[in-house]
Amino acid sequence: MKIKHLRWWMIGLVSLGTIINALARSSLSVAAPTLFKEIHITEQQYSWILSSFQLAYTVAQPICGYIIDIIGLKLGFFIMIVIWSVTNMAHAGCTSWGGLAFLRGIMGLSEASAIPSGVKCNSEWFPATERGIAGGIANIGTSIGAMLAPPLVVWALLKYNWQMSFVITGAIGLVFAVMWWFLYDSPQKHTMVTKEEADYISAGQERHLMADGKKPAVMSFFKMRNFWGIALPRFLADPTWGTINFWLPIYLITVRHMELKDIALYAWLPFLAADFGGLAGGFLNKIMMKVWGVNTINARRLTFSLGALMMLPLSFVGFVNSAYVAIGLVSICAFAHQMLSTQCIVMATDLFKRDEVSTVSGFAGSAGWTGILICTLIMGALVKTIGYNPFFIFLSVLDVGGAVILWTFVKAPKFDDKSPSQPRSDSTLAPLH
Repeated sequence: MKIKHLRWWMIGLVSLGTIINALARSSLSVAAPTLFKEIHITEQQYSWILSSFQLAYTVAQPICGYIIDIIGLKLGFFIMIVIWSVTNMAHAGCTSWGGLAFLRGIMGLSEASAIPSGVKCNSEWFPATERGIAGGIANIGTSIGAMLAPPLVVWALLKYNWQMSFVITGAIGLVFAVMWWFLYDSPQKHTMVTKEEADYISAGQERHLMADGKKPAVMSFFKMRNFWGIALPRFLADPTWGTINFWLPIYLITVRHMELKDIALYAWLPFLAADFGGLAGGFLNKIMMKVWGVNTINARRLTFSLGALMMLPLSFVGFVNSAYVAIGLVSICAFAHQMLSTQCIVMATDLFKRDEVSTVSGFAGSAGWTGILICTLIMGALVKTIGYNPFFIFLSVLDVGGAVILWTFVKAPKFDDKSPSQPRSDSTLAPLH
């Protein structure tokens, strides 16, 4: 049986995996207020638990990307899904912050596969002009999963206990692992792709970025300005997303004095906004390229720059009286973050070869998670003393710096997606000087 437009089903499948990935990750932050009481952990110990995950995630992203580039997306992602799901279920047996930190570290090693997997699927299944939208679809999984976590985890907490919230989210992952194994494959191997679609995908991909069968030359990436052009903006942008994911429920309860049921009702709204932001960025890319004639790289940069300006309202979160207005401001910034972060993620497919993109994406992701890790440790140490307001102000301006880096470091190829058969110019691989 052949299925038309199968590429959209494939990116949807990856997005579902990213949803489940983010759901498992976010279950801890929603359960955290309960864990503070039942396991008697402090804000600083909580920051250490988060840092264990973030450090492992940071280190593992390029490793996961490299593994996926070598053994293939189907098998590589399947293995990682099983590992993080079983580990998430094991959280139910923890009785101390140390046990949670250990298991979170294992989760970080395996969950780091999600974004490189989405980038790999995007590069395999989509022509250049559709990658912005496809990247948005893949990336919204992180916000949908975080959006689903508050109502699902609070339901499990109220109906059963905190242990069951981890068992349920882990079991969902194991079910998806089976789905993934039987449903995903590359366009060259998938039995359900039509010849017309396979030809359409091939015709729209840049010939100079096709896989050449060689192992990625890992160390060479660090000499390329284009790598740093997408890695440094991730370093500046991702701490905001980490703060929203890991600290928002605690902020709403400790500073805004919201009840647990209010968290279930309202804490998911920023992640819903983020979903729309990821998609909006992709559609804005396509409009710029198709209607306004902007080339691929500049379309990504313009979209990132717009998102950076929309991040500025984050500085006002601590100064408004209403908790609901604060959530609204965070929602605007979550929209903006996903709109701009998707650009950096997708640009790996515009600038690097098919058998390099997962590795490059992994290293760029490591840069982003290094920023999250640093921010988490500083917040854990200082938030009791200086509060959240200085962090909101600082985070609000970081993406403006990221936009400057994107415009100055990244060198667009001389031939964009309008001439996919042309060789990649030297500027795409320009070294740092």
